[in-house]
Amino acid sequence: MRHKHGYRKLSRTSAHRAALLKNLSIALTKEGRIETTLPKAKELRSYYEKLITKAQAGDSNAHRAVFAMLQDKECTNKIVTEIAPEYKERKGGYTRIIKTRTRRGDAAPMAIIELV
Repeated sequence: MRHKHGYRKLSRTSAHRAALLKNLSIALTKEGRIETTLPKAKELRSYYEKLITKAQAGDSNAHRAVFAMLQDKECTNKIVTEIAPEYKERKGGYTRIIKTRTRRGDAAPMAIIELV
């Protein structure tokens, strides 16, 4: 049972899961909207909202904290200078998940995750 367990394992090792969330975050930052499986989208929401919250300070420490999570200079700069200032007054809820379809190959539930 997973009562009160903090995250989804997504059938991956911790390093693989960290790399997956990092790559999904980079894609979401570049595109603004991506389609992935529903469990990945739900896990990404938590990861990405923490990222934006850290970036809202807008100082060099925010750059360092975001870069430590993403390891991508372009996306780090975009999050800290463009995306995070848009959500200054907002207290969370920076992303939206829309359930879309069932994937034909393995019947996985798919979802679109986008910035609000």
